[in-house]
Amino acid sequence: MSALWSRLSEIKPNFFPEGPNFLVPNVELIGQPKFQVTYHNIDKMDSQLSSATDFEYLEMQIGRACSMYAGKVSHEKCKPDAFLKMIKNFPLTRASHEKDVRHLEFEFVTQVVQYEIGGVLEVLPSQNPAAVDSFIQHCNLDPESFISIHPRELENHHLDDNVNTLEVPIKLRTFVELTMDVASASPRRYFFEVMSFFATAEHEKERLQYFASPEGRDDLYQYNQKERRTVLEVLEDFPSVQMPFEWLVQLVPPLKKRAFSISSSPLAHPNQVHLTVDVVSWTTPFKRKRRGLCSTWLASLNPEQRIYIPVWFRKGLLPPPPPSLPLILVGPGTGCAPFRGFVDERAAQSLSGSIAPIILFFGCRNEENDFLYRDFWSSHSQNDGVLSEAKGGGFYAAFSRDQPLKVYVQHKMQEQSQRIWNLLCEGAAIYVAGSSTKMPSDVMLAFEEIISKESGAPRESAARWLRSLEKAGKYHVEAWS
Repeated sequence: MSALWSRLSEIKPNFFPEGPNFLVPNVELIGQPKFQVTYHNIDKMDSQLSSATDFEYLEMQIGRACSMYAGKVSHEKCKPDAFLKMIKNFPLTRASHEKDVRHLEFEFVTQVVQYEIGGVLEVLPSQNPAAVDSFIQHCNLDPESFISIHPRELENHHLDDNVNTLEVPIKLRTFVELTMDVASASPRRYFFEVMSFFATAEHEKERLQYFASPEGRDDLYQYNQKERRTVLEVLEDFPSVQMPFEWLVQLVPPLKKRAFSISSSPLAHPNQVHLTVDVVSWTTPFKRKRRGLCSTWLASLNPEQRIYIPVWFRKGLLPPPPPSLPLILVGPGTGCAPFRGFVDERAAQSLSGSIAPIILFFGCRNEENDFLYRDFWSSHSQNDGVLSEAKGGGFYAAFSRDQPLKVYVQHKMQEQSQRIWNLLCEGAAIYVAGSSTKMPSDVMLAFEEIISKESGAPRESAARWLRSLEKAGKYHVEAWS
């Protein structure tokens, strides 16, 4: 920026009457935070909470905190759709395996939401209470104080009905716990820039200014993003910084809901929701162990505990198919999660009517270590189950590391090319779910090869035919990183 000011001053000196190098006071340079915090003198909680049940109280608190939080998307629903309690939690992978994938079952404790297979469940994770307390203590905040927060531009305007909850105070600790991701997400560059204005130790101020400068961009990336430093860790690394709470509200990353593919059918399991959760963990370049906030928290829950989990339901990218539609499902790894719900649903539908066949391709590394839902697939592949050959179905598993040459789902698809082609000729829909790396494109290429081989058409024609399937809503992909 200083180079820009100097060049503009050369072009037109009256741009800068005091010269291009004049200093602006810090307060003017960063201005005011976008949000105002009001502290309230309240001796006791309002009477409407005194008769509320545990989850009703939590619902009100989440609604209040979300409504006044800076990072809230205006159209987002603040109050949860429902509260769940865990009833089962067991591993799907061997304890010695490098990944920990779990099957979790939940029961509604509030009104039952009529979700659909292929849908998505969003979960608001619980933060570590010790981390929340450390953050509050480090920032010299009073956890018991009651606050309300609203954008500064609303200071002199009448608040409309949509933001009436802003006037209802909430405990500061509750607000931090429900809305500010203090011990999981990494702050952005502007966080370091604002920190530099509130650093009282000169060496900390210089370091923060360097991080916020173009010259320090690469070092900031190594320190912050590559190591996934949390807000709490950054504040602890610069102890002289005392940022006003208004700035923290604006700059601390929001506590986001985590989305999971639902792996159950409401028809087969009324009043329940099932998830297949890969417990996220990784090691940073400096050999620091990191864990995903929500997956680690869910995996740690004991069904005996009485913990209410706030959730939201939304439609996924895999629309529920009618029972008369033949299906070709490809779901390696945790990509099989939504298809467990598909199979469950079709098995329930078969009790009262005729159903179309399903063939499913699953893949993992080792048959002994991470063959997710082995017994479930086996039971539906036998005794006239929906995946049995007697019903026109099939289940095919690829174990990539159980032999010298790696075998993936696309190889198993090639082995069943005639069955795939026959189902496609009957009007089957294709559903693909799993990792967003190479898998979706490799599967698409495998379908191209199969269609070209079985129909005798050139590859270009097969590719066009698949694109027409996509346009017709018969080729669906849900992929995640």
